[in-house]
Amino acid sequence: MEKKRILIVASHSGSLIHFRGDFIENLVKNDFEVYTAAPDYPIEIKEKLITLGATPIAFKLQRTGLNPFNDLKSISELKSIIKNNNIDLVFPYTVKPVIYSSIAANSCNIPVISLITGLGFAFTGLTFKARTLQRLNEFLYKISIRKNKVIVFQNKDDYQLFLDRKILSKDNKVDFVSGSGVNLNRYEYRVNNNLSDKISFLLVARLIKEKGIELYIEAAKVLKQKYPNAEFHIIGEPDQSPSAIKLENLLTLNKEGIIVYHGKQNNVPDHLYKRDVFVLPTYYREGIPRSILEALSVGLPIITTNTPGCKETIKKDFNGVLIKPNNLDELINSMEFFIINPHKVKEMGVNSRTYAEERFDVEIINNDLTSLIKNEIYG
Repeated sequence: MEKKRILIVASHSGSLIHFRGDFIENLVKNDFEVYTAAPDYPIEIKEKLITLGATPIAFKLQRTGLNPFNDLKSISELKSIIKNNNIDLVFPYTVKPVIYSSIAANSCNIPVISLITGLGFAFTGLTFKARTLQRLNEFLYKISIRKNKVIVFQNKDDYQLFLDRKILSKDNKVDFVSGSGVNLNRYEYRVNNNLSDKISFLLVARLIKEKGIELYIEAAKVLKQKYPNAEFHIIGEPDQSPSAIKLENLLTLNKEGIIVYHGKQNNVPDHLYKRDVFVLPTYYREGIPRSILEALSVGLPIITTNTPGCKETIKKDFNGVLIKPNNLDELINSMEFFIINPHKVKEMGVNSRTYAEERFDVEIINNDLTSLIKNEIYG
């Protein structure tokens, strides 16, 4: 019997390795022929995808902003990819791939299982621009995904918002997964026996205001004066977003000894193993942040916000602390809690690893997604 062909569509080719590499391997093992569509494949990403058993195909996509001509061209290219490669099912994730791939595939009568990985800046409602983008995205989602076979969410808050905004109805078939998952073999648990006040905190994120970077820095300024031995590490780099923090500010704070700025790193696990507590005070509309899943896996307690996607990663008084979004006092208090109770770092770290094994193991999530695909293709 001829293998069924799956097209995975992404907005960034690197994410196909970092977030979907295990999923691609799972599909190949289950006798699917896997194609990937993304813009701008660096040679090393292309080679890795081929090694995994996938066939990478490039298409043009303007990742940010809206240009009707470019957007229609992206849809047209995706239609050609679907037709020319006799694709049997399309699996897109992130906003633009979900919208454009759904329109393209539905026009070709090819089934779609779309993955909503988080709603991002547009659904924060914090600025006029965000509210305008939200209305536009709501319209685009409405016209694109209602015919999809299954819409998969990473948290139930996002699904409820789609119902409330009438993007979907209760007749639409939906499912849920716990984020992209994490390969627990690649993020080995390590026991933390630090019982001193030299607690080191780590934030890994896009360095934009909505991710809580400014709050983290303000907390570091306060706590560094009170607890000179504490360390406040940052991994990431500013991007072109209007709310990105300035690089010179980070470098100045690093020179003053308030933070330890590492810039962009390709070896994040090595840094996780060296730190004590992971902090992500985001008020961005997350799915389930991959950075938190990785920190859970190595056994770090988590401090994050009581917001959709993030709150799924914390069990109260078990593996970390949930704080109100954009609340500096709660962030300072929760970080200080670990400085003055260092034994909680090990206790909650053990619990984080346990929670990762129970809920966020990539094998569990990929098996669920592969089962969904099999059910839609084979019935």
